[in-house]
Amino acid sequence: MLSIADLNTYYGQAHILRGAGLDLPAGTALGLLGRNGMGKTTLIRTLMGYVRPASGSVRWENREVTGWAPERMARLGIGYVPEGRGIFPNLSVRENLLMSARAGVDGKREWTEERVLATFPRLAERLGHGGQQLSGGEQQMLSIGRALMTNPTLMILDEATEGLAPLIVTEIWRVIGQIRATGISTLIVDRDYRKVLAHTDRAAVMEKGRIVLAGASDTLAADTEALSQTLGV
Repeated sequence: MLSIADLNTYYGQAHILRGAGLDLPAGTALGLLGRNGMGKTTLIRTLMGYVRPASGSVRWENREVTGWAPERMARLGIGYVPEGRGIFPNLSVRENLLMSARAGVDGKREWTEERVLATFPRLAERLGHGGQQLSGGEQQMLSIGRALMTNPTLMILDEATEGLAPLIVTEIWRVIGQIRATGISTLIVDRDYRKVLAHTDRAAVMEKGRIVLAGASDTLAADTEALSQTLGV
């Protein structure tokens, strides 16, 4: 479904992605691991069109989409939960959800407001609250719920549990498991490599802008020496 090949991306003179590539088949949950500053978020921002690569290719269902604007990428069926959440603080919870509501690329609306609120009961209790009135955990739930309202084919979650209380982290991983069970493809970036490997089919490890390790998640979980070398764990 998604194929990234030989991406090279710069921030000014800094060469961040150095020939990065990965493949994500339809219906697959893929984990993207790596220490801070290794290029994970840059890879996501490049494939989503927020950063234009100097070279390389992003293909979606065998269609060349390299450098497409973020709104065009979203229309392909990609739901993006960015690092930092990115909700609208001046809109209510309901408004944040409804502004992104649309049918999926197949015309179906399996994720409705009712389903999202059933998934996140805390949001149902705060429908009239402004985004700025929510706790960090509630904002993260809203960010995920808003992405689900687009009825995506692929969900990208970038550090969805960062800085959250343990109980909220458990709740977020529960929901990620539910999303995966529905058949939506997922690309997950998170610092908790154990959780990532437990909730994905495949995983890739980035180091200095390159994919240096990739394979089945259960195989990587068993290779403690390789994880120690690449993740410093």
